[in-house]
Amino acid sequence: MGTTQLEAVQEPKYWHLKTVLIDALDSEFEVGEILPNERDLAARFGVARATLRQALEQLELEGRLQRRRGVGTTVAPPRMGVAVGPSANVWPGAGRDAWHTIGCVEAVAPAPIAAVLGTAADEAVHTIHRERVMQGQPVATELLYVPAASVPGLSPMLTPASHAPAVLRELHTLELDGEDRAVELGSARAEDAKHLDRLPGAPVLVVTSRYFAGGRVAAASVATYRADTCRLTFGDSGTVEVTHHQAEGRRAS
Repeated sequence: MGTTQLEAVQEPKYWHLKTVLIDALDSEFEVGEILPNERDLAARFGVARATLRQALEQLELEGRLQRRRGVGTTVAPPRMGVAVGPSANVWPGAGRDAWHTIGCVEAVAPAPIAAVLGTAADEAVHTIHRERVMQGQPVATELLYVPAASVPGLSPMLTPASHAPAVLRELHTLELDGEDRAVELGSARAEDAKHLDRLPGAPVLVVTSRYFAGGRVAAASVATYRADTCRLTFGDSGTVEVTHHQAEGRRAS
């Protein structure tokens, strides 16, 4: 890396520095390689460390870099696709669902979810915690909320191990009328951050889904994806696809 003069640039210094760093990542660094420390980088580019941090944070948000605990800042690998849903109008857990169930409890849903489901503010609903892992890396964590009214035939004698499968089986007996999704940028809650191996407050993509049956919302889910390594694409089928970085790959691009 050579020293670059940024004083005459009209755009913010950190933004121009970001483009300079991208060129360096493409030409001088391999995927997974650790970058020099901030002091050395700031000296090479003739910028303040605060400016450098802004540029590095932007590159991390865009998925070019990864900050790993106990390692440092490394060059991120290329991306691969992960579909949010297998197809339209399919219940969660049905067919070739890529989610893995962690557990299920009966708990009061957050107020916005209770409003979506039409349940009372203090009414407990079946809450299934699921996650997605690809090539050993956490991709997303999800909470699926199913009110008791949607699974009236559920046996009251459920063990922790049988709770989630029983809720999903009962839910699948309903005729799914349709579903919709909303995507927004958010910040990782402490619990989500732990499952995604991120720090609390890290940027995430939140996908909220509603499942309709019998003229009402029969279930709702909130899936949280790492925003620093994910992007959303929309194909001809309208299916949302999330992509994340592969564990292995070629030179950063």
